Amino acid sequence: MTKERLYLYDTTLRDGQQTQGVQFSTSEKLKITAVLDALGVDYIEGGWPGANPTDSEYFDQVGPMRPVLTAFGMTKRAGRSAENDDVLAAVLNANTPAVCLVGKSHSFHVSTALGITNDENTENIRASVAHIVAQGREAMLDAEHFFDGYASDPVYALEAIHAAHDAGARWIVLCDTNGGSLPDDVGRVVAEVIASGIPGDKLGIHTHNDTEHAVANTLAAVLAGARQVQGTLNGLGERCGNANLTTLIPTLLLKEPFASRFETGVTLEALKGLKKASRVLDDILNRVPAKQAAYVGSSAFAHKAGLHASAIAKNPATYEHIDPALVGNSRIVPMSNQAGQSNLRERLMQAGLEVERGDPRLPRILDRIKEMESRGYSYDTAQASFELLARAELGLLPEFFEVKRYRVTVERRRNKRGKMVSLSEAVVVVKVAGEKVLNVSESIGPDGSDRGPVNALSRALAKDLGPYQAIIDDLRLVDFKVRITDGGTEAVTRVIIDSADAQGRTWSTVGVSANIVDASFDALLDAINWKLIRDGATV
Repeated sequence: MTKERLYLYDTTLRDGQQTQGVQFSTSEKLKITAVLDALGVDYIEGGWPGANPTDSEYFDQVGPMRPVLTAFGMTKRAGRSAENDDVLAAVLNANTPAVCLVGKSHSFHVSTALGITNDENTENIRASVAHIVAQGREAMLDAEHFFDGYASDPVYALEAIHAAHDAGARWIVLCDTNGGSLPDDVGRVVAEVIASGIPGDKLGIHTHNDTEHAVANTLAAVLAGARQVQGTLNGLGERCGNANLTTLIPTLLLKEPFASRFETGVTLEALKGLKKASRVLDDILNRVPAKQAAYVGSSAFAHKAGLHASAIAKNPATYEHIDPALVGNSRIVPMSNQAGQSNLRERLMQAGLEVERGDPRLPRILDRIKEMESRGYSYDTAQASFELLARAELGLLPEFFEVKRYRVTVERRRNKRGKMVSLSEAVVVVKVAGEKVLNVSESIGPDGSDRGPVNALSRALAKDLGPYQAIIDDLRLVDFKVRITDGGTEAVTRVIIDSADAQGRTWSTVGVSANIVDASFDALLDAINWKLIRDGATV
């Protein structure tokens, strides 16, 4: 059976930039473009030319790519022609093969936001699309607030999108701009739009996640006949975000009825890079990856319960809906004091440690885990620290270096401007390759502010490890979490540190002490030792 083509339209570079706290540089937009190109999306919406310097620079610098580069803008304003609208001209001057214009399809917004009549708005849409088509570009209309508009005034909502269709638009994109629609309504409305005379292979869907239904709404639209799917990597977007392409893409490729009925530009081979693509974006944003994200989260295929782990060891399909390798992910069997030997052996195998069933060292490792967790440690998420603990009990933990001593000072003083500032300084003495090395580091950020004692410790520890320095140069800390595990005078501090490297790997380590600095240092040591082992360092 011939499959129908679905077209994937990525709006990360524009909609994603509307996320609170997100602002891409031109170089970052180019890096994301390369990721999207490798993944296999069909369209990349690069931004709004003329709206800001970064978007304009991006269109000047971006090179050839397989996806269709698309510029975003708005329909012409009332009272002037499409040929003489300077805002529309700036969009067209980007010389992209495709142009997507946002136009109102809700009569309430036409009168309230634009202050014009429905007839004027319809003419703005028609004339703008016709102008793009006349220049030989692929024209698209983002029908803003379409689903709300259709519920309020279906006659005008249809009039607006038919104006674009009749003017030659390649795609009419139905937008759930406020994110309040639900799947049944989306599917019904898309079907009614098709029945009105706009074929499904000219319809797109653009959803927001304000009710956590963006992905479900998109799938409902596809089943009803829409053939272009818009979304962003990691679900970035204004308010609660847009439809998440890192969820939509594997669902379309791997789940029925979509896998049998449709094909996209993403191959099964390219799909294996999905987790890496997600991590690249997180890295650019300096965000901690969402552990429980569908398909690509580090917990997406984590099995903590002993019963689950035992079944997984026999057949992964017992508790996994797909093979995690299909999306570039991997299975994790977290270790905790609830774990049994089935969990333990599975987790050791994932670390490359083969231990036979019945090996007397297995119960010793479990006893050690239970002992450490009774003192406040948690290996549920700190997988790297678990691996190091297991290696120590198995006699497989090399000593790359020895920490002889360390000291951290925090000074509070007035600077030359008379402002009170803090300064942290760390001294770490290590013995590596038979020689003692003293490393000193302050913790001053790019803005001149103090980043704290833990940052100073991290910098000092990783400043000079002799023959191992090249291996750890790409190691960086991406998150630092502190929790008090007991109250009162017996309180101890648990520190979880998330680390990452240039290979796209992320790992977590744990340290526990009544002293937050000691707890942090232990977690830092584990992070470095795990990295050295995984990268094949030898003593």
